[in-house]
Amino acid sequence: MTDPAPVDAAARRFNAAMEALEAAVERRLDVERQEAALAEQVHVLGADRSRLAAQLDGAQAQAERLMGASDEVARRLGSAMETIRAVLAAQDRIHER
Repeated sequence: MTDPAPVDAAARRFNAAMEALEAAVERRLDVERQEAALAEQVHVLGADRSRLAAQLDGAQAQAERLMGASDEVARRLGSAMETIRAVLAAQDRIHER
Protein backbone atom coordinates (compact mmCIF):
# COMPACT_ATOMS: atom_id res chain seq x y z
CA MET A 1 0.00 0.00 0.00
CA THR A 2 1.20 3.54 -0.76
CA ASP A 3 2.13 6.05 1.88
CA PRO A 4 -0.69 8.70 2.19
CA ALA A 5 1.74 11.34 3.50
CA PRO A 6 2.94 12.58 0.09
CA VAL A 7 -0.66 12.71 -1.20
CA ASP A 8 -1.79 14.60 1.90
CA ALA A 9 1.12 17.02 1.57
CA ALA A 10 0.28 17.57 -2.11
CA ALA A 11 -3.39 18.12 -1.23
CA ARG A 12 -2.41 20.68 1.43
CA ARG A 13 -0.15 22.50 -1.06
CA PHE A 14 -2.94 22.41 -3.64
CA ASN A 15 -5.45 23.81 -1.12
CA ALA A 16 -3.00 26.52 -0.05
CA ALA A 17 -2.38 27.43 -3.70
CA MET A 18 -6.12 27.58 -4.36
CA GLU A 19 -6.64 29.81 -1.32
CA ALA A 20 -3.81 32.09 -2.50
CA LEU A 21 -5.34 32.20 -5.98
CA GLU A 22 -8.78 33.02 -4.58
CA ALA A 23 -7.28 35.81 -2.44
CA ALA A 24 -5.41 37.20 -5.46
CA VAL A 25 -8.60 37.12 -7.55
CA GLU A 26 -10.51 38.91 -4.77
CA ARG A 27 -7.78 41.57 -4.50
CA ARG A 28 -7.89 42.05 -8.27
CA LEU A 29 -11.69 42.40 -8.20
CA ASP A 30 -11.36 44.98 -5.39
CA VAL A 31 -8.87 46.95 -7.48
CA GLU A 32 -11.21 46.83 -10.49
CA ARG A 33 -14.12 48.03 -8.34
CA GLN A 34 -11.98 50.89 -7.01
CA GLU A 35 -10.90 51.80 -10.54
CA ALA A 36 -14.53 51.83 -11.68
CA ALA A 37 -15.48 54.05 -8.73
CA LEU A 38 -12.62 56.43 -9.53
CA ALA A 39 -13.60 56.51 -13.21
CA GLU A 40 -17.15 57.42 -12.18
CA GLN A 41 -15.85 60.18 -9.90
CA VAL A 42 -13.69 61.54 -12.73
CA HIS A 43 -16.74 61.51 -15.00
CA VAL A 44 -18.85 63.34 -12.39
CA LEU A 45 -16.07 65.88 -11.81
CA GLY A 46 -15.78 66.44 -15.55
CA ALA A 47 -19.52 67.03 -15.82
CA ASP A 48 -19.38 69.42 -12.84
CA ARG A 49 -16.48 71.25 -14.43
CA SER A 50 -18.38 71.65 -17.68
CA ARG A 51 -21.48 72.87 -15.85
CA LEU A 52 -19.45 75.33 -13.78
CA ALA A 53 -17.61 76.59 -16.86
CA ALA A 54 -20.94 77.23 -18.58
CA GLN A 55 -22.26 79.04 -15.50
CA LEU A 56 -19.09 81.12 -15.32
CA ASP A 57 -19.42 82.06 -18.99
CA GLY A 58 -23.04 83.10 -18.34
CA ALA A 59 -22.05 85.10 -15.27
CA GLN A 60 -19.27 86.84 -17.18
CA ALA A 61 -21.65 87.72 -20.01
CA GLN A 62 -24.19 89.06 -17.51
CA ALA A 63 -21.48 91.08 -15.75
CA GLU A 64 -20.47 92.60 -19.08
CA ARG A 65 -24.11 93.49 -19.85
CA LEU A 66 -24.49 95.05 -16.40
CA MET A 67 -21.28 97.04 -16.85
CA GLY A 68 -22.58 98.29 -20.19
CA ALA A 69 -25.90 99.24 -18.62
CA SER A 70 -24.09 100.92 -15.72
CA ASP A 71 -21.96 102.94 -18.15
CA GLU A 72 -25.10 103.96 -20.06
CA VAL A 73 -26.87 105.01 -16.84
CA ALA A 74 -23.82 107.02 -15.77
CA ARG A 75 -23.68 108.72 -19.17
CA ARG A 76 -27.38 109.57 -19.05
CA LEU A 77 -27.13 110.85 -15.47
CA GLY A 78 -24.20 113.03 -16.44
CA SER A 79 -26.16 114.41 -19.39
CA ALA A 80 -29.22 115.01 -17.20
CA MET A 81 -27.08 116.81 -14.61
CA GLU A 82 -25.58 119.03 -17.29
CA THR A 83 -29.07 119.85 -18.58
CA ILE A 84 -30.30 120.67 -15.06
CA ARG A 85 -27.26 122.89 -14.44
CA ALA A 86 -27.87 124.68 -17.73
CA VAL A 87 -31.55 125.23 -16.86
CA LEU A 88 -30.67 126.47 -13.38
CA ALA A 89 -28.02 128.79 -14.78
CA ALA A 90 -30.51 130.15 -17.28
CA GLN A 91 -33.04 130.65 -14.50
CA ASP A 92 -30.43 132.50 -12.44
CA ARG A 93 -29.65 134.79 -15.38
CA ILE A 94 -33.36 135.52 -15.90
CA HIS A 95 -33.84 136.39 -12.23
CA GLU A 96 -30.69 138.57 -12.20
CA ARG A 97 -32.13 140.89 -14.87
